[in-house]
Amino acid sequence: MIKVKTFTNELKALHAMEEIHSLDSQVNTFIEENRVKNVISVSDACTEGSGNTIGIIRVVTYET
Repeated sequence: MIKVKTFTNELKALHAMEEIHSLDSQVNTFIEENRVKNVISVSDACTEGSGNTIGIIRVVTYET
């Protein structure tokens, strides 16, 4: 069955790479714990407020 999971993370000034690595870890843990057979696609999008990037949304489409 094909499913979609959305992950979000806030990006703090001067800590963007740490936040992205944290998001990667969340996704990897989800894949392991839910025994995902096949990742079909991964897509990232940034959210913004007052012209600044304040967050990231990662959408994973996968098969169980």
